Amino acid sequence: MQLVFASNNENKIKEIQQLLPVTIKILSLTDIGCHEEIPETAATIEGNAILKADYVTANYGYDCFADDTGLEVEALNGEPGVYSARYAGEQKNSDDNMTKLLDALANENNRNAQFKTVITLNLKGKQYLFTGIAQGQITLAKSGNQGFGYDPIFQPLGFKETFAELALETKNEISHRGKATQKLIDFLETEQ
Repeated sequence: MQLVFASNNENKIKEIQQLLPVTIKILSLTDIGCHEEIPETAATIEGNAILKADYVTANYGYDCFADDTGLEVEALNGEPGVYSARYAGEQKNSDDNMTKLLDALANENNRNAQFKTVITLNLKGKQYLFTGIAQGQITLAKSGNQGFGYDPIFQPLGFKETFAELALETKNEISHRGKATQKLIDFLETEQ
């Protein structure tokens, strides 16, 4: 089986390819000649994952999957949510995003948050959604240098470390993306 992963993030593609059975080959957007920016204009994380998968299927004719992720902070009514990557502006700078979030929570005791990843799979004319959630809280300051995005300020439930301080193997077992990806893998193994 061959599937397009609607991403050009090489690290993400390698990570998922290593998790999948050897009978499933992943192609990137570059592999299929898709060089345009796929619009992410939906109001929800699910909506953006669907938009990306549908774009590839409609324009290139491939079975594919796409993901979208957001950080939802309880005290901020679920923000930054679907706008997580560009919370501090269109430059999509992780440090700026973290600084803005820490400033927004400066006088807040409730620091509960969750990461949510939704993977949309378009396969043989049908669409499937897989969701992974990692609950935790926003720390008072950045800590750690592993990972990316909000990892230095997100402390997963049951851990003293942030995502940015955990070994990649540990993070993948408990993370939102890891959980959603495992659901995708379990499903694909039944489809072979």
